Amino acid sequence: MIVDMRTYTAKPGKLAQWVKIYKEYGWPLQQKYLGTCLGFYTVAEGSLNKVVHLWRYENQGDREQRRAAMAKDPAWQEFIKMSAEAGCLLSQENVFLSATDFSPQQ
Repeated sequence: MIVDMRTYTAKPGKLAQWVKIYKEYGWPLQQKYLGTCLGFYTVAEGSLNKVVHLWRYENQGDREQRRAAMAKDPAWQEFIKMSAEAGCLLSQENVFLSATDFSPQQ
């Protein structure tokens, strides 16, 4: 099992706008294609203007297959376009995590 931890950094004052767009258009599609979301968070303290979400996959091949299927969906392409036009995000970081043998999420 791997976990894809994605962190998006928004422009100051734009995080709520992006989360609203994502919730309405991106979230339903990612649930449909990506499967198990372990959590979707905004940063409350520390480095602000960030959203972090965690997705569970069986392995890298599972992740690639699911994301490729989602990328082909015209509704996903429309979400990507709307997100870009909103101009809310500054950066994206992906980190792939592997569970230890004693991790509760396996």
